[in-house]
Amino acid sequence: MSEPRLIARTPDTELFLLPAMANRHGLITGATGTGKTVTLQKLAESLSEIGVPVFMADVKGDLTGVAAEGTTSEKLLARLKNIGVNDWQPHANPVVVWDIFGEKGHPVRATVSDLGPLLLARLLNLNDVQSGVLNIIFRIADDQGLLLLDFKDLRAITQYIGDNAKSFQNQYGNISSASVGAIQRGLWSLEQQGAAHFFGEPMLDIKDWMRTDANGKGVINILSAEKLYQMPKLYATSLLWMLSELYEQLPEAGDLEKPKLVFFFDEAHLLFNDAPQVLLDKIEQVIRLIRSKGVGVWFVSQNPSDIPDNVLGQLGNRVQHALRAFTPKDQKAVKAAAQTMRANPAFDTEKAIQELGTGEALISFLDAKGSPSVVERAMVIAPCSRMGPVTEDERNGLINHSPVYGKYEDDVDRESAYEMLQKGVQASTEQQNNPAVKGKEVAVDDGILGGLKDILFGTTGPRGGKKDGVVQTMAKSAARQVTNQIVRGMLGSLLGGGEEGKSGAVCAPHPNPLPKGARGPIELVFDFINNVKGSFRSLAWLRFSH
Repeated sequence: MSEPRLIARTPDTELFLLPAMANRHGLITGATGTGKTVTLQKLAESLSEIGVPVFMADVKGDLTGVAAEGTTSEKLLARLKNIGVNDWQPHANPVVVWDIFGEKGHPVRATVSDLGPLLLARLLNLNDVQSGVLNIIFRIADDQGLLLLDFKDLRAITQYIGDNAKSFQNQYGNISSASVGAIQRGLWSLEQQGAAHFFGEPMLDIKDWMRTDANGKGVINILSAEKLYQMPKLYATSLLWMLSELYEQLPEAGDLEKPKLVFFFDEAHLLFNDAPQVLLDKIEQVIRLIRSKGVGVWFVSQNPSDIPDNVLGQLGNRVQHALRAFTPKDQKAVKAAAQTMRANPAFDTEKAIQELGTGEALISFLDAKGSPSVVERAMVIAPCSRMGPVTEDERNGLINHSPVYGKYEDDVDRESAYEMLQKGVQASTEQQNNPAVKGKEVAVDDGILGGLKDILFGTTGPRGGKKDGVVQTMAKSAARQVTNQIVRGMLGSLLGGGEEGKSGAVCAPHPNPLPKGARGPIELVFDFINNVKGSFRSLAWLRFSH
């Protein structure tokens, strides 16, 4: 069984994080400059030491120091001595750096299809109507076999559907040009910010996070997010996608002696700001169920009130750094934060939150039974790694000697929606511009052939009015006879081919099915049309051969 990890202490008390409870999630909060980053670094390296891989986003650029050995100073040694730590030894940790833009780490990519319409609608800041149109775009792409892999695929199919909206409305519903325009504007804006780098292949394989080094230490995966953080919606959406990938790909594991991975979500308020209820429900579901996959999720933010109550209630481990109460709103937040922790009769929790110094925190970890321990006021022990960023040369060394180096560096652009739609446009243009193709069918408009054509296929009047011929009349009659059969077939396909669908409904068989091998009325119409075409070709050949 993995040993408890010493995280903080007082001269008289040691506070341990139990590895078996690390996947019960956690929360690190506090005002700017109170020590949240150091606490995050201490937790990450403590988990790494027992073979637990870690993921965390580096918003300020100073977490990469966990890859380098810490340095001693008189101030640090005095602080450690004051809280009774005498065995502190500096050491480095195994680190892999990632970057959505591919500038300061291995590129992180997701395909458009894998991100899905729900997260993409949040990223594009779409309203409900526009989100509905985006869902239609994804459905049409699926139905027509168009792969949505990268950014240009999404732009191409949006343009294609916008240009042909009327042809899709009967089957998929109204597709307004205003909604399509809003989606296109959102895509253009994202592209200008460089978000197109996030979409494409090779897509991130979550298993590459689940690594240990030769010494059995868990790899600490750091996402460089200084630039990404400037685009809050992309930051929150990309991290939520990564969390969803863990949830969807990892098998059930039950209660383990230590987590498979711990995921630290820094600046967590960005995840919940202005999020639609459907997305909040999705987040709550993932947080509630991912524990059984062996994954612990820790949110890092300034105030517990940044986290919705239904998510906050699932975060068992708490580290509360100082909060400042300068306004009535701040005072209310401090009181709420104090109420979320199990009270200690030795001190006033609400008062203590406002008196904490840098690196000092109120801490309540889960005990062996999964119950919150009584909150203690303690000093977080300094990490054994460097507290500050690595140099550029050190960062390049981390990238070049990474176990995944070369796997993600070059993007792959295989045939997908953009290329397929381009081929369709090119073929259509060639057909319009090629006289041989345009003149392939012989137009017979005079004599007996022209008269027969008018009778069969109808005529066009001088004002553009169309008079149906025999073929059109027969086709409409046949269509009326088989309308119910066609509709029944479509619904049967949507509900699973006659099997019980999601609604529980079952498609009944047609009361008067055709005998096996018999041809229905619509097939007979097409046979008739093909025979007429063949007759025209024969007559035309006879005419022009004499």
